[in-house]
Amino acid sequence: MADIVACPACGQRNRIGAAATGKPVCGKCRAALPWIADAGDDTFAAVAEKSPMPVLVDMWAPWCGPCRTVGPALEQVARELAGRVKLVKVDVDQAPGLARRFAVQAVPTLLLLDGGQVKARQSGAAPAAVLRRWVEQSLPTPSRP
Repeated sequence: MADIVACPACGQRNRIGAAATGKPVCGKCRAALPWIADAGDDTFAAVAEKSPMPVLVDMWAPWCGPCRTVGPALEQVARELAGRVKLVKVDVDQAPGLARRFAVQAVPTLLLLDGGQVKARQSGAAPAAVLRRWVEQSLPTPSRP
Protein backbone atom coordinates (compact mmCIF):
# COMPACT_ATOMS: atom_id res chain seq x y z
CA MET A 1 0.00 0.00 0.00
CA ALA A 2 1.24 3.48 -0.83
CA ASP A 3 0.55 6.89 0.68
CA ILE A 4 0.17 10.11 -1.28
CA VAL A 5 2.53 12.83 -0.04
CA ALA A 6 2.63 16.42 -1.23
CA CYS A 7 6.14 17.68 -1.94
CA PRO A 8 7.04 20.41 0.55
CA ALA A 9 9.07 22.20 -2.15
CA CYS A 10 6.72 22.26 -5.14
CA GLY A 11 3.39 20.77 -3.99
CA GLN A 12 3.46 17.85 -6.46
CA ARG A 13 1.58 14.82 -5.12
CA ASN A 14 3.77 11.69 -4.95
CA ARG A 15 3.03 8.06 -4.15
CA ILE A 16 5.34 6.54 -1.50
CA GLY A 17 5.22 2.88 -0.52
CA ALA A 18 5.77 1.80 3.09
CA ALA A 19 8.57 -0.55 2.00
CA ALA A 20 10.85 0.64 -0.80
CA THR A 21 14.45 0.24 -1.87
CA GLY A 22 15.43 3.88 -2.31
CA LYS A 23 14.90 7.24 -0.68
CA PRO A 24 11.67 8.97 -1.73
CA VAL A 25 12.09 12.08 -3.86
CA CYS A 26 9.58 14.23 -5.68
CA GLY A 27 8.93 13.08 -9.22
CA LYS A 28 8.76 16.69 -10.40
CA CYS A 29 11.49 18.67 -8.56
CA ARG A 30 13.57 15.79 -7.05
CA ALA A 31 13.35 17.26 -3.50
CA ALA A 32 13.52 14.76 -0.63
CA LEU A 33 10.09 13.70 0.64
CA PRO A 34 9.14 12.91 4.24
CA TRP A 35 8.70 9.15 4.66
CA ILE A 36 6.13 8.15 7.27
CA ALA A 37 4.76 4.61 7.43
CA ASP A 38 2.89 2.28 9.76
CA ALA A 39 4.14 -1.21 10.57
CA GLY A 40 3.02 -4.19 12.58
CA ASP A 41 4.34 -7.58 13.61
CA ASP A 42 3.99 -8.92 10.06
CA THR A 43 5.35 -5.90 8.14
CA PHE A 44 8.08 -4.50 10.41
CA ALA A 45 10.95 -6.37 8.74
CA ALA A 46 10.11 -5.04 5.27
CA VAL A 47 9.11 -1.53 6.37
CA ALA A 48 11.74 -0.78 9.05
CA GLU A 49 14.56 -3.31 9.22
CA LYS A 50 15.24 -3.35 5.49
CA SER A 51 14.94 0.41 5.08
CA PRO A 52 17.70 2.04 3.02
CA MET A 53 17.89 4.89 5.56
CA PRO A 54 17.86 5.15 9.37
CA VAL A 55 14.43 4.61 10.90
CA LEU A 56 12.82 6.44 13.80
CA VAL A 57 10.36 3.95 15.33
CA ASP A 58 7.47 5.35 17.38
CA MET A 59 6.10 2.62 19.67
CA TRP A 60 2.75 4.10 20.69
CA ALA A 61 -0.80 3.25 21.77
CA PRO A 62 -4.08 4.98 20.85
CA TRP A 63 -5.15 5.25 24.52
CA CYS A 64 -1.90 7.02 25.52
CA GLY A 65 -2.19 10.80 25.96
CA PRO A 66 1.55 11.51 25.65
CA CYS A 67 1.63 9.36 22.49
CA ARG A 68 -1.07 11.52 20.89
CA THR A 69 0.94 14.60 21.89
CA VAL A 70 4.28 13.38 20.53
CA GLY A 71 2.85 12.00 17.27
CA PRO A 72 2.57 15.37 15.49
CA ALA A 73 6.02 16.40 16.81
CA LEU A 74 7.54 13.22 15.34
CA GLU A 75 5.83 13.87 12.01
CA GLN A 76 7.29 17.40 12.06
CA VAL A 77 10.76 15.94 12.69
CA ALA A 78 10.25 13.47 9.81
CA ARG A 79 9.33 16.37 7.51
CA GLU A 80 12.32 18.46 8.66
CA LEU A 81 14.72 15.52 8.23
CA ALA A 82 13.24 14.29 4.93
CA GLY A 83 15.81 12.23 3.06
CA ARG A 84 17.75 11.47 6.26
CA VAL A 85 15.28 9.49 8.38
CA LYS A 86 12.11 7.43 7.95
CA LEU A 87 9.39 7.51 10.62
CA VAL A 88 7.70 4.18 11.31
CA LYS A 89 4.74 4.15 13.69
CA VAL A 90 3.97 0.91 15.57
CA ASP A 91 0.74 0.55 17.59
CA VAL A 92 1.87 -1.71 20.44
CA ASP A 93 -1.69 -2.96 21.01
CA GLN A 94 -1.77 -4.23 17.41
CA ALA A 95 1.86 -5.44 17.43
CA PRO A 96 2.47 -7.20 20.77
CA GLY A 97 5.33 -9.22 19.29
CA LEU A 98 7.30 -6.06 18.53
CA ALA A 99 6.49 -4.63 21.96
CA ARG A 100 7.96 -7.78 23.55
CA ARG A 101 10.93 -7.93 21.19
CA PHE A 102 11.97 -4.35 21.99
CA ALA A 103 11.03 -4.69 25.69
CA VAL A 104 8.63 -1.74 25.55
CA GLN A 105 7.50 -1.07 29.10
CA ALA A 106 6.21 2.48 28.60
CA VAL A 107 4.74 4.34 25.67
CA PRO A 108 5.75 6.29 23.80
CA THR A 109 9.09 4.56 23.32
CA LEU A 110 11.25 5.80 20.46
CA LEU A 111 13.94 3.72 18.78
CA LEU A 112 16.43 4.76 16.16
CA LEU A 113 17.37 1.85 13.90
CA ASP A 114 20.19 1.80 11.39
CA GLY A 115 20.65 -1.30 9.30
CA GLY A 116 17.97 -2.98 11.40
CA GLN A 117 19.96 -2.49 14.62
CA VAL A 118 18.87 -0.29 17.55
CA LYS A 119 21.31 2.64 17.80
CA ALA A 120 19.39 4.78 20.32
CA ARG A 121 16.34 4.54 22.56
CA GLN A 122 14.21 7.05 24.44
CA SER A 123 10.97 6.82 26.40
CA GLY A 124 8.45 9.57 26.97
CA ALA A 125 7.16 12.57 25.09
CA ALA A 126 9.21 15.65 24.25
CA PRO A 127 8.82 18.76 22.09
CA ALA A 128 9.75 18.59 18.39
CA ALA A 129 12.99 20.56 18.87
CA VAL A 130 14.20 18.17 21.57
CA LEU A 131 13.24 15.13 19.50
CA ARG A 132 14.99 16.51 16.43
CA ARG A 133 18.18 17.15 18.42
CA TRP A 134 18.05 13.58 19.83
CA VAL A 135 17.54 12.10 16.35
CA GLU A 136 20.32 14.17 14.77
CA GLN A 137 22.77 13.24 17.56
CA SER A 138 21.83 9.57 17.16
CA LEU A 139 22.04 9.41 13.36
CA PRO A 140 25.13 7.72 11.93
CA THR A 141 27.79 10.07 10.62
CA PRO A 142 27.86 10.00 6.81
CA SER A 143 31.02 8.48 5.45
CA ARG A 144 33.21 10.70 3.29
CA PRO A 145 34.67 9.48 -0.02
